[in-house]
Amino acid sequence: MTKAVGSGDTADAPARLKLRTVIQGVAFGFAFGFLLQKGGVGTYHILIGQLLFQDWTVVKVMVTAIVVGMVGVSALHHFDMVKLHIRPTRLGANILGGLVFGAGFALIGYCPGTAAAALGQGSWDALFGMAGLVVGSWVYAEFSSRLKQTVERWGDLGKLTLDTALHVPRKLLVPTVAGTLVLFLAILHALVER
Repeated sequence: MTKAVGSGDTADAPARLKLRTVIQGVAFGFAFGFLLQKGGVGTYHILIGQLLFQDWTVVKVMVTAIVVGMVGVSALHHFDMVKLHIRPTRLGANILGGLVFGAGFALIGYCPGTAAAALGQGSWDALFGMAGLVVGSWVYAEFSSRLKQTVERWGDLGKLTLDTALHVPRKLLVPTVAGTLVLFLAILHALVER
């Protein structure tokens, strides 16, 4: 007995979608790590140079990533290829989380992405940062229920985006901000290269 073409395909669809998602995640992860390494932001002295305002590589890479991401996600959203999942703006959690993140970055000289890139290129000192990430994640998980009742409620502004906060259409805001950031990069490059 032969199976009709297409029968049984719907049962396999979720498994194929899950496999495709995993493959895409791994591919984009490798690409991201490669670009971090090629950009130099997996190198300890470059990261410390940024914290000391002596090397602007990290700012250049981050601003470039923001422009590409902002324009790319905005275009994908415009053509209904992605759905935005806006997380609530919670000032208490953002400020406290930023302070903890900044302190960790200043102490170890790596952030999560750069630590992984540094480890991938053989910088074994990044293992301390990775261990800190594991411990920090565990501590957060242990206290997350209490944090949801306290810190995560402080300054809850809801699902806030720049276009809604400024009352400017996204079609106008994205090119304006992207253009301003590109101009900033050009000025920074001109000043740093002197």
